[in-house]
Amino acid sequence: MRVICAAAALTTSIAGGGVARASEPAARGTVRAALQQAVAVGNPGVVAYVRQGRQRWGLATGVADLATGRRATPGDHWRIFSNTKSFVATTLLQLVAEHRLSLDDSVEKWLPGVVRGNGNDGRRITVRQLLNNTSGIYDPDNGTDRGGQAPREVITAALAHPPLFPPGQGWSYSNPNYLLAGMVLEAVTHHRADQEIRRRIIEPLGLTETSFPLRGSAMPKPYLHGYDLSYRDVTGFDPSGEWTAGAMVSTVADLARFDAALFGGRLLPAAQQRELLTLVPVKRYGLGVQQITIPCDDGNVEVWSTDGGGPGFSSVSMTSADTSRQLVLVANVFDLEIDKRHDPDQLPVPDAEAAFFQAATAVFCS
Repeated sequence: MRVICAAAALTTSIAGGGVARASEPAARGTVRAALQQAVAVGNPGVVAYVRQGRQRWGLATGVADLATGRRATPGDHWRIFSNTKSFVATTLLQLVAEHRLSLDDSVEKWLPGVVRGNGNDGRRITVRQLLNNTSGIYDPDNGTDRGGQAPREVITAALAHPPLFPPGQGWSYSNPNYLLAGMVLEAVTHHRADQEIRRRIIEPLGLTETSFPLRGSAMPKPYLHGYDLSYRDVTGFDPSGEWTAGAMVSTVADLARFDAALFGGRLLPAAQQRELLTLVPVKRYGLGVQQITIPCDDGNVEVWSTDGGGPGFSSVSMTSADTSRQLVLVANVFDLEIDKRHDPDQLPVPDAEAAFFQAATAVFCS
């Protein structure tokens, strides 16, 4: 889903001056203060994972459940939404390494007749263009959630619109790209996408707190309750329409472990790792991952990132190029529809971008 809340805003624009280099203890204190500031401006709870070399910390501030007042903890689960995309891209790249498909295969080859109509043509769209969001396929999200929809319904709604641009001639974030990628994954393997991701990534990495629910609103305990901008509990969101575009559930530590393995080159051979990190220049977006710049006093630091935002949750995960430093942040408030049309004088708007920027510079500039 489209990402517009404070934590994930870091992945699209980080601006402003750097901060003085901090020692590891100071960095931890700065991150804790940033989380407290994020709660002070309206986020019910914020959870973080920080790693600097051998030092690692889980931090949490605020509440996981407004109704009971239960405090947020570093081990709380949450819906990671579009962070799911990097798991899907990695699985497909593993299949490429096994010579079971090519990134330059057409969508039509694996999904005959699925992408047709209103100018959409799967014969002209490649698997690579699905994964780097250059297919031109329209995203019917438009500020509403897809709870309870089937992935095929979302794809049908997308193909009811003409493409935004010819394949490969533009960039536009589109969740249907990753729903189609999930269908390609299943066509190649003849297994369910969630099963392949579990077998290839979740189990080998020991991500015991990570799951891929296909339907239903149940969450593994303990979990963060998610809220919209009017602080209505929306944890009961049904993720079925998100599927391979954003249905997974995890914790900050598990997501950090996955990203360390991914960006550290432990999940893909060198050739596929290069494909993963090859960027569409206009958006610095690779295959389910992106690159962002952290400005520091003595120069910019480039980090790899994934993010996710959907009903109740906004998150961002950042990893340095050498994987020695990581920061994962999640806030338990997000609302696509209300955020799109909100009146700042009538609704609380949890704007914590400055606080999360402070946390990022503390981790990556020290």
